[in-house]
Amino acid sequence: MGDPGDHACTLCQAAGDLYYADPRDGEYFRCGNCGLVWLDPGRHPSLETEKAHYGTHQNSPGDAGYRRFLDQLWAPLRERLAPGASGLDYGSGPGPTLHLMAREDGHPCTHYDPFFAPVASRLERRYDFVTCSETAEHFHQPGREFARLRGMLRPGGWLGVMTLPLPDAPEFARWHYRADPTHVVFYSARVFEWIQSALSFDRLEFPHPRVALLRAGR
Repeated sequence: MGDPGDHACTLCQAAGDLYYADPRDGEYFRCGNCGLVWLDPGRHPSLETEKAHYGTHQNSPGDAGYRRFLDQLWAPLRERLAPGASGLDYGSGPGPTLHLMAREDGHPCTHYDPFFAPVASRLERRYDFVTCSETAEHFHQPGREFARLRGMLRPGGWLGVMTLPLPDAPEFARWHYRADPTHVVFYSARVFEWIQSALSFDRLEFPHPRVALLRAGR
């Protein structure tokens, strides 16, 4: 094992320190600059393993429980949108649903997923809002991903992120969210505050414990 201080944060590139070591999963590091916690990139799952795991998800537009789950993000975001605002659901998974919920509420919306809807042209447009539901914890390069998401927003547009917040250190070892083999990076309010400042968002709100809403500067 190398010096933990040699491990660069996958969000801000500052040096990280060893946070937790699991004999099966590997080492996790924490950034003293932005607060991110991430799994040693050498232990990230392969793309094939990721896709196979996502394919086991049973989410679908007809599942009322799944819609209620997504509404934790969509309901507070919807309240902040102008009528007819258009958007993109980024990381929509094998059962894309949130973009349909947006359309049902009068907001033109499309979706993108690197495995299940890899339509690159959808990443070349700009939107009034972008949703990222249970996706950010899968980012192998969150710095690159959040810069991409920010770049797809029009001035004043909203980015909505849903992910479980990082618990206190003693709980991390037994945290079910960490046990998912495709979850490789974890966020706290401090991390989103860094993202707000670094990527020129002028507002950050937490309408739900697992939801962060960031507004692009005008």
